[in-house]
Amino acid sequence: MRTSVRFSASLFALAAVALFAGSRAQAQSTASRTAGNGTYIAIDPLANVRYDNRYDVSLGMAYDHMKAGPNLLEGSNLGGLDLSASYWFAKHWAVEGTGRSYMGTSGAAPNIVNIDGPFVSQYLFVAGPEWLGPHNKHGALIAHALVGGAYGHFEQDLRGNSPAVVGFYNNQVAPAAVIGGHMDMNRSPRWVFRITPDAVITRYSINYGNKITQTDVNFAISVGVLYKFKGKR
Repeated sequence: MRTSVRFSASLFALAAVALFAGSRAQAQSTASRTAGNGTYIAIDPLANVRYDNRYDVSLGMAYDHMKAGPNLLEGSNLGGLDLSASYWFAKHWAVEGTGRSYMGTSGAAPNIVNIDGPFVSQYLFVAGPEWLGPHNKHGALIAHALVGGAYGHFEQDLRGNSPAVVGFYNNQVAPAAVIGGHMDMNRSPRWVFRITPDAVITRYSINYGNKITQTDVNFAISVGVLYKFKGKR
């Protein structure tokens, strides 16, 4: 868990430095272009960027690292989609909801039925508060803490065998949380390039052996675009 949180924090710190460094460089560049003889008319595509929209929606290509079983040494690297939407009710606060789907193959415990690299998938449906942090016309840092559920599908490629054979969790709906945020880079007043690093927390269980329930913390990231609707607060 410390590794995921540390990595996410590092990304946010790097984005903050880049955001304000870019803003300063833009100001210096604009000043140098307008100095000198003649008339120069600068067109700034970000001049009308505002943070007063009521709604926004984003879609991105997503990656998630996950362990398909409580004691597996190998994890699974899953790809999918991240669809999120926000309702802004104050200058810095919104309610965000997200649905995410991740699919791929996973390492399996040594077994006598020759199952290797079976298909697994995970679907997240979470919602919660969203906070607008440092921002300017170039971009913004946004934090969120979302809770809800996850559906893990682990038994599809087991050929009728128990998940105990490969050390997997059972198919199930489980509690889930997503903690992290967005790094937004504005391309126009309505369109934004978005990177979303998160720690994904799930609590899956098994119904065989010791019947344990385990909390897993994994890293996820998505890259995509956001659209701000015209309605204002």
